[in-house]
Amino acid sequence: MSLALLGGKPVRTKPFPKWPFAGPRDAERLREVLESGNWGGYPFPNRLAGEFAERFAAYHGAKYGCTVTNGTAAITIALRAAGVAAGDEVIVPAYTWDGTATAVLDCGAIPVFADVDPDTYCLDVESARALVNARTKAILPVHLAMRFAAMTALRALAREQNLVIVEDCAHVHGGQYGGEGAGAMGDLGTFSFQSSKLMTAGEGGVILTSRLDCFELVQTIVNCGRASESDLYAKRITGSNYRMTEFQAAVLLGQLEMLPDLAAQRVIQARMLDQALASIDGVSPLPPQAAITRQPIYNYVFRYHRDEIVPRDMICAAIDAEGVPCDGRFYEPVYRSDLFRPTATEFPQLAGINYRDAFSCPVAERAAYRESMWLPQFVLLHADDTRDVIAAIEKVMGNLDALRGADPTLAGVKSMSRAERPRIEKKNY
Repeated sequence: MSLALLGGKPVRTKPFPKWPFAGPRDAERLREVLESGNWGGYPFPNRLAGEFAERFAAYHGAKYGCTVTNGTAAITIALRAAGVAAGDEVIVPAYTWDGTATAVLDCGAIPVFADVDPDTYCLDVESARALVNARTKAILPVHLAMRFAAMTALRALAREQNLVIVEDCAHVHGGQYGGEGAGAMGDLGTFSFQSSKLMTAGEGGVILTSRLDCFELVQTIVNCGRASESDLYAKRITGSNYRMTEFQAAVLLGQLEMLPDLAAQRVIQARMLDQALASIDGVSPLPPQAAITRQPIYNYVFRYHRDEIVPRDMICAAIDAEGVPCDGRFYEPVYRSDLFRPTATEFPQLAGINYRDAFSCPVAERAAYRESMWLPQFVLLHADDTRDVIAAIEKVMGNLDALRGADPTLAGVKSMSRAERPRIEKKNY
C-alpha cells in the first residue's frame, strides 16, 4: 500500500476530537461571572479562583494552591518563594520546553542542564548529582509527557545537598507517583493551563505547596507585594500582578470535573497502543514506570530505532501524512534551541556562560533528533481513533524501503526548529 507522503491514500481522513473540550457547566459559570461584574483577580484570591485552587490542591494532596497567569510565571514565582536568588544555580533537565529554563533566568538565577533518563526522558538523578556545587540552590524536575522524574531519588539528593525542589508538572495534571500527587512531592509544584494541556483555560497556571512559608510568599509575589492571607511569617517581598481572572477559574472548575474520566480513557487506549507498538519492528513503547499510581498522558511518547535507515523526522512526516498528528522535534535540548538565546546583556548572571558550548547531554540529543516520537493525547480518547493510529504506524514502518532516500524536503516542518517553523494553517486533526 503506497504511503500518503508519496502520493498514496491516507489511513485516516476523519478529524480527531477537537481539543479542548468544554465542560457541561462552563457556559453557566461564565455567564454568572459576566453578570456579576466581578471579573478580575482582585480582591485576591477571588471567589472562583480561590475555590479552584483549593480543589486542585486537594486533588493532588497538597495543602495550599494559588492560581497565576501562566505556567512559566508559576515556575519563576515558585523559585523565588523557595528562596532562589540572583546568581544561584538551578538544575534543569535538558529535554524540556524552553520556558522551564527561561523561568529560572527571570528570577535572576542560572539554569544548568542535566541529561535525562533514557527510559523516561525525565531528569537523570546521577547527571543532576554531578552538577551540584556551592552555588546550586534548587532542582527543577520536569515530569514529561507521560512519565515522572525519579522523585524518591531526587528528594534524597535534595536532602543530602540541602537543595529545594520545584516540580514542573505542566504535563501531568491529576497524576500520582508512589501514591503522591504531582506537584505535592517537592517543596512546590507548578502547572500550566495553556491551550494544549490536559486542563486548560487558554492560559493560566497554579502553584501547589504544603509549606506555609512558601505559600505566603507565593501569595505576596502574585498579589503585588501585599501581605498574604495568613501572614504568619510576616515576610515582605517585591511582587507584581500575576493574578488569574474569574473567567479562567470558571472554565478550570469544569476542566477539573472532567479530568478523571478523560484520564481513564487515555490510559485504556494507551495500553492498546503499548501492546501494538511492542510488536512493530523498528519502534517500541517507553518502558513502564512502576511507581506511577495514577497515570497522566499529555502526549503519548514512543521510540524509533531505525534512524540510520530513514531519519526519524521523515517517519514523523509520513505518519502525519496518513492523517495522524506525529511530531519528533516536540522538544530540543534547551541549550541548542533557537528559542533559547540568553545573553549577559539581558541576564547579567550569565557573564562568561555560552550555553551551546558548555553543555552536552547525549540522551537528550538522541531523543530530540533521532528517537522520540510524540502523539497528542486527543488521539487516545476513543478506541477506533487509536486503531487508526496503530494502522498508520504499521503502514509507515512496513514501508521503510519506500522512504529510504526520499526527498528530505518531504519532512517539511517536522524537521525544522521551533524558531524556523513557518506560520502554517493547522491541519484539522
